[in-house]
Amino acid sequence: KDKAQDLGFHKIGIAKAVETNKESKHLEAWLLKGKHASMEWMMKRKKERGSIHNYFPEAKSVISFGMNYYTDNNQSDFDSEYKFSNYAWGDDYHNVLKERIYELLGWIKEELPDVKGVVCVDTSPVMDKVWAQKAGLGWIGKHTNLISRDFGSWLFLGELLLDIELEYDQSFDEDLCGSCMACIDACPTQALDQYTIDAGKCISYMTIEYRGDFKSNQDLDGWIYGCDVCQEVCPWNEKFSIKTEINKFNPREEIINYTKKDWDRLTEEDFKKIFKNSAVKRTKFIGLKRNIDNNNNY
Repeated sequence: KDKAQDLGFHKIGIAKAVETNKESKHLEAWLLKGKHASMEWMMKRKKERGSIHNYFPEAKSVISFGMNYYTDNNQSDFDSEYKFSNYAWGDDYHNVLKERIYELLGWIKEELPDVKGVVCVDTSPVMDKVWAQKAGLGWIGKHTNLISRDFGSWLFLGELLLDIELEYDQSFDEDLCGSCMACIDACPTQALDQYTIDAGKCISYMTIEYRGDFKSNQDLDGWIYGCDVCQEVCPWNEKFSIKTEINKFNPREEIINYTKKDWDRLTEEDFKKIFKNSAVKRTKFIGLKRNIDNNNNY
């Protein structure tokens, strides 16, 4: 844990690699209702996602990491009326976290050369938030994001699966959302119900994961990549957000300074230059351009 903190992680917890039968059933029910929209990769790997041992049979321990990415900026700091999700302002978090978790695995292997480990950051078929909760990092809020007492929900999550026993932390079993419904009430497209999300209605899904044209002008509430509304209104974020010291997450100059006209005139060459080593590559130029054009037409 000390080594992980030295590498820049703000939350570290360890859970025993047990079966997650209850969570697997919830996942199955959510998928059967079609709440994953067009994200067929979730259906294809549901067995691995539902059971850590289907993914890594030798797993005995799951180390969960949380990295604070709150930069103390908000949408009003930027020169454009278009809105851009906080998590994509800086460098691609997949690379930032993976590099450090691999470094930790290498450090462990110096002591235990035969240990087997698997590094996971978001794209692996692992229930990141479930394991983070089991490792004591926080609880899964009504907006379906993990919330911690000390950083709110501004946390990137990752895991290191190991084939050795470790000392395990207590699961975080409290639900500190209470009667608060701020995220559900504020969602621009009513994508949220309590502790569940309809991806097909979610602006983050529509602007990032959805491929193709919108069938009609889609209300994206001014967002051109992702959406942060449910996190922005969360009282835990309002009270406990702490500015990260990791400069890689700071907003890129263009995201700060580009005007609406600049974004409207964006070329593919601009896109490649601005978003090199950025999570925004996920939506590709054609997707970002579609989102910009849709906001103009709505």
